[in-house]
Amino acid sequence: MRLRTPLALLGAALLVLVGPPLLTTGSGAETGTHIPGLRLMVPNTPGGGYDITARTAAKNAEDAGLTRSVEVFNLPGAGGTVGLTRLVNERGNGKLAMSMGLGVVGAVRSNHAPRTLADTTPIARLTEEQDVVVVAKDSPYRTIGELIDAWKAAPGRLPVGGGSSPGGPDHLAPMLMAQAAGIAPKDVNYIPFDGGGELLASILGSKVAFGVSGVGEYRDQIEAGELRLLAVTGPERVPGLDGPTLKESGYDVEFTNWRGVVAPPGITDAERGRLVRLVEALHDSKEWRESMKRNGWDDAFLTGDEFGAFLAAEDERVVSVLKELGL
Repeated sequence: MRLRTPLALLGAALLVLVGPPLLTTGSGAETGTHIPGLRLMVPNTPGGGYDITARTAAKNAEDAGLTRSVEVFNLPGAGGTVGLTRLVNERGNGKLAMSMGLGVVGAVRSNHAPRTLADTTPIARLTEEQDVVVVAKDSPYRTIGELIDAWKAAPGRLPVGGGSSPGGPDHLAPMLMAQAAGIAPKDVNYIPFDGGGELLASILGSKVAFGVSGVGEYRDQIEAGELRLLAVTGPERVPGLDGPTLKESGYDVEFTNWRGVVAPPGITDAERGRLVRLVEALHDSKEWRESMKRNGWDDAFLTGDEFGAFLAAEDERVVSVLKELGL
């Protein structure tokens, strides 16, 4: 089974923890990218993929002088659909955007959310990235083969954790792994977490047998030796990390995730155009290119109506794959 879903990340506007907005000498006035009072919502917990992407994009946009003041804030819940509902309810607010990705597409389906991405204004798909299969440093599983052998012997007794709701990337990737290994997806004990940051503690504490999440979320812990990388889900190995692909390990799976930015419905053409210009300028900046390389993100840039068409296609794809897996 092969599912290649553009991944990568989100990014969008710019910065923050909880504190005053940053100031920069550049204002973005020359390129028409400065949006006074812009807020960027992260629909999951700190430390997850949407959060890392948003804050990276924020800092890069500030450093590139594209904008002067933006707030990033977290509104987690229900796999991102709490944030989605808030975004849609902010109809006409041209100073709000939300980081999102394949996980929100899946969460809308699995949670039967009242609002969908079709209710938003598409701005841009930014990145694509692989998922990683990881265990704690003291795990008994040292190779992907050892893990899957144990998983096949007792799938229900080896819980797998992911940073997305059913239908999201961290759920689909292990389900496809199970199918390729001859494990019935319905027998998999999948435990969802609201983002990779929330999942991390359970992997480190061996509360789950293994975890699946984005490479950019766990690269630091892998390099520090806190997590052991067993495999990556994409078509090629991740430069700088010592982990085989699932395919070269004998499991016919190729899977990537993506991230992007949407805005509330009902904003004006001028407001949408300014948001698109901001992410276009961010995409072209050396700061963003360096961050993509450092985090293992691939470029998957797509804007406006083309991104809207992609979102509709992804919704259909998630439904199709879940049906094929019997889920």
